[in-house]
Amino acid sequence: MNYRKFGKTGRTVSEVGFGAWAIGGAWGDVSEADARAALHAALDNGTTFIDTADVYGDGRSEKIIADVMKERGGERPFIATKAGRRLDPHVSEGYNKQNLTSFVERSLKNLATDCLDLVQLHCPPTEVFYRPDVFEVMEEMVTAGKIRNYGVSVEKVEEGLKAIEYPGVASVQIIYNIFRQRPSGLFFREAKAKNVGVIVRVPLASGLLTGKMTKETAFAADDHRAFNRNGEAFDKGETFAGVPFDVALEAIEEIRRLVPDNITMAQFALRWILMEESVGVVIPGAKNAAQAAANAAASDVAPLSPEVIGELRKIYEQRIAPHVHHLW
Repeated sequence: MNYRKFGKTGRTVSEVGFGAWAIGGAWGDVSEADARAALHAALDNGTTFIDTADVYGDGRSEKIIADVMKERGGERPFIATKAGRRLDPHVSEGYNKQNLTSFVERSLKNLATDCLDLVQLHCPPTEVFYRPDVFEVMEEMVTAGKIRNYGVSVEKVEEGLKAIEYPGVASVQIIYNIFRQRPSGLFFREAKAKNVGVIVRVPLASGLLTGKMTKETAFAADDHRAFNRNGEAFDKGETFAGVPFDVALEAIEEIRRLVPDNITMAQFALRWILMEESVGVVIPGAKNAAQAAANAAASDVAPLSPEVIGELRKIYEQRIAPHVHHLW
């Protein structure tokens, strides 16, 4: 496992982290035993960054993480959580001191700690990024010792660019993968210039970039890949990176020929992300120990050649960009 400086936090973290959405919910059935095994495997393989949220399984993900930390003992990894999506309705006005403080207190309890490493505003309405008072509330919680750092999780590049205008924002979590390449332009340059830690989510486009899916692949009713393809529950860009399923499957076949024989397509896709030096950590999810170990191993994959990167860019521009580039 290789490690990178994580922006202005002063921390160094594993470049492959653990995304804990799948062990919380909305990815089909994941038993608690498998969830724990996945997290243990990630940590055993050098992972030192875990990303979760208070709404993943309504706290299930945070609580499983806390239990595993208690079992293992020793130094805790860097644990990032998120706040805001508990709001109903999810509107800008809800991002106020009372609600945010309440969410943070709940996460402190769920994660069994007295100070959270990082709290991210969880894909708030765009208007929130234009409200300095929200970021002042986060500053107050740093001063109070409730959180060490705060950041944002965004849907759109423009939201990320606006967020990093606030000097206290330590991190931005954003979707970036072979099917979502827009952040590699202006956003990454600006984030690096301002020493903001970049967390990459949806790195495998909800599993598409494992190369294991077909037109016949079926998903459980409680799996967002079944119920959110058109944004019925939340932003459609979170599901398959917003790419139409059939379009993505055709592109996958073109990508497949570029993958070396000694690695999986998932590891290839993660290595592509790690070629970007502005990325602090990528957070693939895992439903079991084998997936978590394989994800961690992507850190040791050889760099991709300029020729391969160029071919992937062509596939994106010709097949994928017309569907996603202008939207996020």
